[in-house]
Amino acid sequence: MSANEDLTFGRGQLHGLKVVEFAHVVAGPMAGSLLADQGADVVHVEPPGVGDAARQMGPKRGEVPLWFKVAGRNKRSVTLDLHHEAGRNVAHRLVEWADVVIVTLRNERLRKWQLDWESIHRINPRVILLQISGYGANTSLADAPGFGKMGEARSGVVHLTGFPDGPPVHTGFSHGDAVTGLMGAYAIMAAAYRRATDPHFDGEWIDLALFEPLYRLVEWQIITHDQLGIDPMRAGNQLAVAPAAVINSYQSADGDWITVTSATLRSVVNIARLLGFEETEFQTSAQQQAGKERLDKGLREWIADRTTADTLTALSAAEVVASRVFSAADIVADPIYAEREDIITVDDPELGPVRMQAALPHFRQKPGGVWRSGPALGEDNSLVYQDWLGLSEQEIAELKRHRVV
Repeated sequence: MSANEDLTFGRGQLHGLKVVEFAHVVAGPMAGSLLADQGADVVHVEPPGVGDAARQMGPKRGEVPLWFKVAGRNKRSVTLDLHHEAGRNVAHRLVEWADVVIVTLRNERLRKWQLDWESIHRINPRVILLQISGYGANTSLADAPGFGKMGEARSGVVHLTGFPDGPPVHTGFSHGDAVTGLMGAYAIMAAAYRRATDPHFDGEWIDLALFEPLYRLVEWQIITHDQLGIDPMRAGNQLAVAPAAVINSYQSADGDWITVTSATLRSVVNIARLLGFEETEFQTSAQQQAGKERLDKGLREWIADRTTADTLTALSAAEVVASRVFSAADIVADPIYAEREDIITVDDPELGPVRMQAALPHFRQKPGGVWRSGPALGEDNSLVYQDWLGLSEQEIAELKRHRVV
């Protein structure tokens, strides 16, 4: 156990929850990462020699990739060749050990390796399986490959993102994968609650397609289409279906972009007053919607004539919610992020001290923590296979001899 681990060992809401991931790249491992941040024991299974493809994703400092240092944090890395029968036998031992199994392999391969629902339920009747796939396990495309950007495109989100005269726009990170991981972690917790409270619990299979989480979050798109026959289109930063008359981003005299949101009738009236408009013309929702373009144009011109600091000060005094659009440099320099302790420093054996996101959300009674950055490939083989699964030294030696681990 490392010194860092000793400081946080046993912390978090999920201490004692045992998770094994037969999942690579982003979506499945993101779900596991969120569980690990809150104290779960998460075993990340990787092929010997090369490991998870995520180890090579993104920018590097020298020869050291940076992304995996965050994506793999708080997890145990073990190597296992699932193409080998002996490797699959060990995988089944891991399933037997676990409370939760996360898989992102194709249906056909899951069946071949006996890591599909029927097989793992037979091995461990109380296990919770999170299966993430491109199109869902019960469709005609169950065996088709899928990545997060495909899920974003199918969800409706990309169609709604961008400006009216431009193409649809994907967000600037692995949005579909990340949100799928988040919903996957939520689903695991829902099943874990039933596991803990239902004496007749007989396992659970969570079947999650990559397009479904973002699709679920755009609450109004299907009912609007169904009831009004409207197919919402791109509206830039104003949103196709907005909760109020003023939602947009505007450029200040400094060249900064400032996002302004007025989600209540009163805040829109405050903007009208700030711009010198007659307040009685913006008292009702109908009046505000009718004057939406006038408000937007007036606010754009008003902000363009002012510095960022003066703009934010005036908007705050008027009780109008606004923020400068932050870059990563802005985030690390921001006092509120510091007050929240949302940026932490973790010692990494290759890079030294590295800064990354804290374990979120904050639990004040029993918080999660980060005791390690992404581990070296197979760093935890001995701990997991011998101490946790109980394999003998002779069994480990035989697996090594056949390059299974």
